[in-house]
Amino acid sequence: MRVLRVGPPGGERPAVLMASAGAPADGDAQALDLGDHVAEVDGAFLAASGLERLAEAVAQHGDSLPRVDLRRERVGAPIARPGKVVCIGLNYADHAAETGAVLPDEPTVFFKASNAVVGPHDSVHIPPGGDKTDWEVELGVVVGAVARYLPDVDAARDVIAGYCVSNDVSERAFQLERGGQWAKGKSCETFNPLGPWLVTADEVADPRRLSLRLWVNGELMQDSSTERMVFDPAQLVWYVSQFMVLEPGDLVNTGTPAGVAMGMDAPRYLRAGDVMELEISGLGRQRQVCVDA
Repeated sequence: MRVLRVGPPGGERPAVLMASAGAPADGDAQALDLGDHVAEVDGAFLAASGLERLAEAVAQHGDSLPRVDLRRERVGAPIARPGKVVCIGLNYADHAAETGAVLPDEPTVFFKASNAVVGPHDSVHIPPGGDKTDWEVELGVVVGAVARYLPDVDAARDVIAGYCVSNDVSERAFQLERGGQWAKGKSCETFNPLGPWLVTADEVADPRRLSLRLWVNGELMQDSSTERMVFDPAQLVWYVSQFMVLEPGDLVNTGTPAGVAMGMDAPRYLRAGDVMELEISGLGRQRQVCVDA
């Protein structure tokens, strides 16, 4: 099942992509509006077996549900504001190498402000004083159940609700030149476009075999696969649960492969008017225009 939220910011309605809509990245796809049956897709919803309720609502009312034309409606982030956004740094060897970083023995964990999460096609704001704004296509993992001190990786798989496309936008000057606090370069407004949909875990045969791509102004900048991750998604959820309690609706960004601006010999950071497009196989496609905040 592919779950999404449609409508203006703050007024999104839950929806499900129609099974007959074709390929997940199809721009002509339609969705079923579930706003009359489900109030919101958030942590409380996931904790209360909400995905099962969505499936039941589609099965019972599918023929009568309103259709949503995704060419005309704004698509929001597939989950309402996460309780927390946990990010993993340096999880691809090629990305660590291009930035001159040493590959860590254990996952590098940092946080991103949860209100940085926006819709997959919303504008990305380049912050005042920011002159090294960068892109990062990542596999996002949405937690569906409480995870504390998980005993093993198999237990971690059981708490994953699904997967989505995540753009971990970064202002490198804030991240690396303003006291060494990564969160400062990661948490600016609009710095985490998410979606277009949450693909439930049962529909992702192997999250370690997904292709990731990102273009800037039509030029392919990142082209990789999650099989190149140092630590795979379930390992990361297990690992993070040893240090903090993960709750339903939390988002884990699993790291980016090589191809970011910072890794270029002559970096070309984002400027107003630049267009980012990114996709992960089976999880859909995003497009953002950069604007000055």
